[in-house]
Amino acid sequence: MTGHPRAGLRRGLIELGHLLHNPKELAGHLSNVVIALVIAGYIGDEVPGTRTPMSHLVLAGFAAYLLFQTGLVNLPQMLVTEREEGALLRLRATPGGIPAYLIAKCLLIVATATGTLVLLLAAGALLVDGPLPHGPGDWLTLLWVTALGLLAVVPLGAAIGAVLPNPREALALIMLPTMGLLVTSGIMFPITSLPGPVQQVSALFPLKWTAQGLRAALLPDGARAAEAAGSWELPLVAGVLAAWAVAGFLLAVPLLRRAARRESGSRLSARRRRAAANGAVPAEG
Repeated sequence: MTGHPRAGLRRGLIELGHLLHNPKELAGHLSNVVIALVIAGYIGDEVPGTRTPMSHLVLAGFAAYLLFQTGLVNLPQMLVTEREEGALLRLRATPGGIPAYLIAKCLLIVATATGTLVLLLAAGALLVDGPLPHGPGDWLTLLWVTALGLLAVVPLGAAIGAVLPNPREALALIMLPTMGLLVTSGIMFPITSLPGPVQQVSALFPLKWTAQGLRAALLPDGARAAEAAGSWELPLVAGVLAAWAVAGFLLAVPLLRRAARRESGSRLSARRRRAAANGAVPAEG
């Protein structure tokens, strides 16, 4: 392996090592798992029209949300922060720097999201009798839905991170629509309990389809009765997620290149002066 992929993988492994040695960041990912387990542990009802525990639907939904959050919330914040610190300015002087940078971020996010998903499912099965795939076909569905779910949001997260303002505003701009999708995508309760127009809007975004695919992998066939179409619609799940993945990649690289071209030493210095004036960083001596 040579060129940009090798450089990207090497950089990604380095960043993954930094993450594993950062207790604060690890605690942030673990807290999401704990929240999901606590909510599932307190839910005792069944999914309406089925014999599936509601806690299983919630855990499957949270598994989808963790993938979505890692790619579409954590990644843009990371990119905006690194841009503010001058990372994109340095990439301008590196041949193939943008593709290698994007590969590294994809590796980091995929490893983080996959590790969090494995922890959630394992802890759920051990602590709150959570769901696991029932056979080889369900395990295969879990793998491809996870892969496509991440591909649908990681490039998109990179594209969003390339155009967002400073890290403080980035969090506010990302979290509001993300929380809206959390409520309207069938994560916490059956999507059929939502009004028809809300279901139609949520179907435009990848979170709804990732959650539906993970329910297909984790829940028994009887749970299909709670789906909008009465079935898992796995071909449609694959098609929608693949479309988002292609659109994200088509947006991410040119937007990151544009952001890098706009960077300059004077812009970086101006941002640092504003941050120092606001007390965000110590003023330079």
